[in-house]
Amino acid sequence: MASSQDPFQNSQDQSSQDQSFKAQIADQIAGDRRDHQDRIIVPLDAPTLEEAIALVDQISAVRFWKVGLELFVSTGATILAELKARQKRIFLDLKFHDIPNTMAGACRAAGRYGVDLLTVHATAGKEALVAANAAAQDGAAAAGSPPPRVIAVTVLTSISPRTLAFELKVPLELPDFALQMALLAQDSGLSGVVCSPQEAAHLRQVCGDRFLLVCPGVRPTWASANDQRRVMTPAEALRAGASYLVIGRPITAAPNPAEAFARICEEAAA
Repeated sequence: MASSQDPFQNSQDQSSQDQSFKAQIADQIAGDRRDHQDRIIVPLDAPTLEEAIALVDQISAVRFWKVGLELFVSTGATILAELKARQKRIFLDLKFHDIPNTMAGACRAAGRYGVDLLTVHATAGKEALVAANAAAQDGAAAAGSPPPRVIAVTVLTSISPRTLAFELKVPLELPDFALQMALLAQDSGLSGVVCSPQEAAHLRQVCGDRFLLVCPGVRPTWASANDQRRVMTPAEALRAGASYLVIGRPITAAPNPAEAFARICEEAAA
C-alpha cells in the first residue's frame, strides 16, 4: 500500500529548510564581516588628543587602531590609556631604529603600555632586534601587562624599486630585499613584519602561517593610492596572505568615516 504524503507539509518543510539555510548564510556573512573588522587596523592620524578621541568615538566599529609618531609625541601615553578604556586594540607604530642598547630601552618602556603590536626597523640588525624583542617582553612582565608582539618593518611602502636602487644603493631587487629582512626578523625571534601586500604571498609561503604579515599600502577599489607606491585592494591582500591590513585615509578622510569603514569591511569579505 502506497504511503500518503501531505504536499502542504512537504512545502512547509522545504520552506523551513530554505529559511534555515538563508539564516546560516546570513550568519556566515556577518561572521566574515566581524572577522574582517578585527583584521583592519586604522591609523589614528590626528594631531591632537581631542581630535584623536573624537575620531575613535565617531568610528566606534573600528576595533584596532594604529598610533604613530606624530600622535604619540603629541599626547604621550595618554592616547593609549584612552584607547584601552574603550577596549580597543593598539598597534604602537614607532618604528624604533637605533643601536641595540637604545632600542632595548625604548622597547622595554613601550612594553609596559600593554599594546598589541610594536614596530622596529629590520635594518637595525639582528643584535638590536633580539634585544628589542626581549626587552619588550621584560617591560610587559614588569608592568603585569600582556606582552606586545614585536614586528619589523622590511621596506617602507613609500620606497619604490628606483629609490631602493639609486638612492639607497641596495644591490637587491625590492622583493628580494624585503624577503631577506623578513627572514632576519623571523630568525631574531620577532612575531612578524610590516610589508607591502605585493610581497605578502611570497613571505607567507617562505615564513609560514604563524608569522604575522601586517600590510599597509592597501586601498579599496574606489580610493586613490595617495603616496603609497605598492598597493592592493583589501580582498587581494587578504588572499595574498596578509594577517592585518592598515587602511587610513580612505576611512579617516572620507565624508562619512563610519560608512567608509563598513564599506571596506564588506569589500574585504567579498
